[in-house]
Amino acid sequence: MHKLENREEQSGTLTSVMAALWTLILVTASGIQAIDTSHPRNSAQHHLIKKLLQKYHKEVRPVHNWSKAITIHLDLLIHAVLDVDAQNQKLKTSVWYREVWDDEFLSWNTSMFDEIRELSLPLSAIWAPDIIINEFVDIERSPDFPYVYVNSSGTIKNFKLIRVVSVCNLETYAFPFDIQNCSLTFNSVLHTVEDVDLAFLRSREDIKHDKKAFLNDSEWELLSVPSTYNILESSAGNFAQIQFNVVIRRRPLVYIVSLLIPSIFLMLVDLGSFYLPPNCRARIVFKTSVLVGYTVFRVNISDEVPRSAMSTPLIGIFFTVCMVFLVLSLSKSILLIKFLHDEQHSGQERPLLCLRGDTDGDGTRMDPRTQLAGATESSSSCQEQQVQSGTLKEVWSQVRFINDYLRAQEQADQQEIKWLALLYRFDRLLFRSYLIVLGLYTITLCSLWSLWSGL
Repeated sequence: MHKLENREEQSGTLTSVMAALWTLILVTASGIQAIDTSHPRNSAQHHLIKKLLQKYHKEVRPVHNWSKAITIHLDLLIHAVLDVDAQNQKLKTSVWYREVWDDEFLSWNTSMFDEIRELSLPLSAIWAPDIIINEFVDIERSPDFPYVYVNSSGTIKNFKLIRVVSVCNLETYAFPFDIQNCSLTFNSVLHTVEDVDLAFLRSREDIKHDKKAFLNDSEWELLSVPSTYNILESSAGNFAQIQFNVVIRRRPLVYIVSLLIPSIFLMLVDLGSFYLPPNCRARIVFKTSVLVGYTVFRVNISDEVPRSAMSTPLIGIFFTVCMVFLVLSLSKSILLIKFLHDEQHSGQERPLLCLRGDTDGDGTRMDPRTQLAGATESSSSCQEQQVQSGTLKEVWSQVRFINDYLRAQEQADQQEIKWLALLYRFDRLLFRSYLIVLGLYTITLCSLWSLWSGL
């Protein structure tokens, strides 16, 4: 019995060992099968890359016939407008740039390499065209794309996102309704059109109206990207060029609310000051306050209005003209007060401020008729005293003195009237000139707005 039991135990142990051994054999076989399945493709790709680059020379143009030019197909997609620097005449943009060309030394038969139709190669290992942007003025950090795609026919696709800082003739006269047209010109540095030619990857119409990649959430709006092809003739040879014109316009709503509307209110207040009498003290105080308001407003908007050495915004020109009119009007009022307050030959002051006539000791105005009546009464009392004293000569002297004083007072009043009439005419001239300038400014702004909205 014990022997039988030992035999059964040995038989069960052997069965379990055999089952584990078969399981291990099956797992190993499946792993080997999986390795054998994937190995040929990796091997084919490895051998293909090794075959393509083994005798490849990136220093020479990849053509069998040296008289044949390589055609580089270019494409451009505007991704975003990052900055418009009017002071330094620079435009910073983010663009998707695409180059496509045929390399005759990088083609293969797909049937010999496990039907591999496309693979990636490092850009540093193959020949690449020396295409630059003529307007490029600064280096910006861009994402690095070290690889390119190559298909079995030898077509190479080089797609990359780059940040371009380019020089541009920025016109700020129509601010904030300005439209900018900046060009990006691509051409080869060393190769003439006989060696490297350029062409469009897509039709010009598709490139012009393509806005799918543009981030339309900034201050600037992309209108179109027209493009042209031309040959640049120089002493070094003829070079192929492709020019993309980036046409953008500013969104003016924030500047209308923060600049134009407050400036119009300030101008209307200044215009209302002309209804005050030109010889009134309150007018000088009022215009001085308006001048301070102009100065504070100009300081506050100095960071918002673009500054350029090439052109001046229309709103800045109009502010300057308005300040000139304001200073002329204020100077005129100051000169009037000066002339009206000059001392007369007798040492008395001329009539002051808003009303004609002299002032008494407490500063209140006296009508000239009241002064004349007082002088007549004074002369009558003097005559009675002189008659009583019997000195007719002294009486006559006093009467002549009073007569000369009244004549001088009348001449002063007439001189004041002449000055007031002259300054009133000058004031009306300034007022009409102000209205003309304001009307021209309004018409010009409306025209610029109409042109802006019509595009």
